[in-house]
Amino acid sequence: MVRYVGYLRVSTQRQGTSGLGLEAQQSALIAHASRSAGHIIETFVEIESGRRSDRPQLQAALHLCKLTGATLLIAKLDRLARSVAFIANLMESSVEFVAADMPYANKLTVHILAAMAEYEREAISERTRSALRAAKERGVKLGGPNKGANLRNCAPSLGGQRSKEKADQMARSLLPIIEEARRSGKSSLREIAEFLNERGILSSRGGRWWPSQIRNIFRRVGVD
Repeated sequence: MVRYVGYLRVSTQRQGTSGLGLEAQQSALIAHASRSAGHIIETFVEIESGRRSDRPQLQAALHLCKLTGATLLIAKLDRLARSVAFIANLMESSVEFVAADMPYANKLTVHILAAMAEYEREAISERTRSALRAAKERGVKLGGPNKGANLRNCAPSLGGQRSKEKADQMARSLLPIIEEARRSGKSSLREIAEFLNERGILSSRGGRWWPSQIRNIFRRVGVD
């Protein structure tokens, strides 16, 4: 029987005390353990920010995994952190871990997903800063009840460039796993699309991959 150590995380004290978000995560862990004929020996709950890496409950969970040879079990990949460096450090440890929403993800898949999540977080922050700078340069008052509307009015001029940068970044981040698909004998656009779908990697629209999308990625990065 596979032994698991569960790890749950919520971002605020309020969520932790109310149970908001924890119940869904707990259900996902139990369902995965049941499907894999496993057993959760203990569950740790962290109330932290996703941007921090000094998480005592996670460290305690990892320590127990090392002592018992158990696998760390989380509900979703983003429950750990939207940080490539943090994910890399975790994977370099001797502890095996699995995400209930992507149980068959390998280390390369996890790296790519973490990179995409981190890029999205940074892109959102940069768009906000750019909109604020543009608003100030145009004399827009940022305070008051219409602050949100003022920022939205400044954002369209940045939207096209940001969308292109985001698409280019995503295309580059997917190249390693596309190369993995090719090495495994997947040569056609349809086969590569299915390779991504089978590994649970979502397209930029949050759905399945199609051959035309793979062709667009090749065009963006200049790959034949």
